Amino acid sequence: MSAGEAMVALDRLNKYFGAERAVNDVTLSVAPGEFVTLLGPSGCGKTTTLRCIAGLERPDGGDIRIGRQTVASASQGVYLNPEDRNIGMVFQSYAVWPHMTVFENVAYGLRVRRAPGHVIKQRTMRALELVGLAQLAERYATKLSGGQRQRVALARAIVYEPKVVLFDEPLSNLDAKLREQMRVELVRLQREVGITSIYVTHDQSEALVMSDRVVVMNKGVIQQIGDPQAIYARPANAFVASFIGVANLMQGTLIGRSGELCEMEIPLGEGRSPLRVSAVGGEGAAMGQTVILSVRPEDILVHLKAPETAVGNLTEGQVIDTVYLGNFLECRVRAGTHELGVQIDHFENLQPGQKVHLSFKPEHGLCLTG
Repeated sequence: MSAGEAMVALDRLNKYFGAERAVNDVTLSVAPGEFVTLLGPSGCGKTTTLRCIAGLERPDGGDIRIGRQTVASASQGVYLNPEDRNIGMVFQSYAVWPHMTVFENVAYGLRVRRAPGHVIKQRTMRALELVGLAQLAERYATKLSGGQRQRVALARAIVYEPKVVLFDEPLSNLDAKLREQMRVELVRLQREVGITSIYVTHDQSEALVMSDRVVVMNKGVIQQIGDPQAIYARPANAFVASFIGVANLMQGTLIGRSGELCEMEIPLGEGRSPLRVSAVGGEGAAMGQTVILSVRPEDILVHLKAPETAVGNLTEGQVIDTVYLGNFLECRVRAGTHELGVQIDHFENLQPGQKVHLSFKPEHGLCLTG
């Protein structure tokens, strides 16, 4: 996507807090109507990036454009206040005024913009219908549940038809069941309205379920940008692999390559021969270079006896323990000096100390270079 097509464009954005660089040369383009999530652990720079877009933080370097308008540029000395950026924002705290009715809360932004009375009524009721609260228009915010207050905050953010809506961990205060319901509602609303959305969360499941694209950040730097499936299946490095879902990571050495497959040697500790495995990836790695094997627990098969036919990569292990999680058993298996997480059918069972054989297909393993 070219910068000219973007609804939001960040170009080498930087933000310092004292000597600490919270946002480090972040460049990102968000297309019109796209739902993009900034994902990462606490302190990774995702919220600071969002606040810079909103105008709540002033960047120390780089440019921000919304639509065709430059709203912040350190080099050009441009900095527009939040109210001049035509954005909506939904906060973690809801920020719903208790002394106002639902209608008054949602209509507030239009009144501040001096919209005509008939426009205020029409747009406010339309926004309330979209979030399923039209029947509660005259109810005071103190009489609403947490989910309903979040819907009010959402309606208030979209009522004046902003170019972009920014979400700062808006579901983190809800219980697990309501959070799942609101994810579905948010995606439905975003698709129906077609509004460009940038969403901040540390919850990987939220990011994978809701997003067109996910931007994984760590220490102020973008680690990877991609659609949810690509982020999960082909992480760019060990950080992304370990942060998105659960991954078994083992350090080894690149010893060969055959087409798309890398050949690796994984040390298993004193008294055991190194494990030789094949996996995809490893682009740009040199022979003899230290690499990391990543394999997901769900991609490892457990055999009670050594398979008689070829099954791909294979090693012996010993069960450490198992945890029942309803639809599957989560097991920890020791293979040499490594502890590997595997998943097996919930009808099966393994005992601590039991010897097993583990296998995975080469296409289910990933060779990472960093």
